Amino acid sequence: MELTKSYQKSSSMVARRVADEVILVPIKQNVGDLQSIYTLNEVGARIWELLDNGGTVADMISSVAEEYEVEQPKAQADLVDFLAQLESIGAIASI
Repeated sequence: MELTKSYQKSSSMVARRVADEVILVPIKQNVGDLQSIYTLNEVGARIWELLDNGGTVADMISSVAEEYEVEQPKAQADLVDFLAQLESIGAIASI
């Protein structure tokens, strides 16, 4: 994944914050199917919020590394993996 790439949230996914988590529900699939509902933990929820800023993957890595006091290589590996997962379920798309 290129670090200069940017992503946007998909219009086919609805997100709701519940405490420190964000729940993602696809609106174009069978909502009754619990396998189509995704829960993001605190860090995943923060990354979901960072997508609104329109920054690059590198920008998000820097934010996560600083905010959660994690080494840059670890933040990069985890964030790239997480974005790939979001892309695979149709929650985000590159712009």
